Amino acid sequence: MAILFILGLLLGAVAVVFALQNITIVTVTFFTWQLEGSLALIIGVSLLTGVLITILTTIPQNISSYFKNKKLFKQNQGLEEELRKQKELTLFAKTHSPTKDELEKIEDGSIDEGSRIL
Repeated sequence: MAILFILGLLLGAVAVVFALQNITIVTVTFFTWQLEGSLALIIGVSLLTGVLITILTTIPQNISSYFKNKKLFKQNQGLEEELRKQKELTLFAKTHSPTKDELEKIEDGSIDEGSRIL
């Protein structure tokens, strides 16, 4: 935590030195639009615009990945439960022949935690 604080202070100090050394007024022309300001301000605004564009272009993919991940997590839980049932059936069948009622309990997942054989 302290390393991040020190790194932040150093980055802030570098930004201040950059801004103080680049106070020259420049004119930026984009089509018919003109903007005058210090070189440091123009570079900073350009940097923030690039960051904003990057964030806006990655949001749809991040949202899609979130929902896909959520769906896969639910599917994984279902598969883990199915695997647990199969393991119980296998171990149960090795020890003795189960009755139809016991098989139904295993399939329904209604066997209590204390009687599981895993």
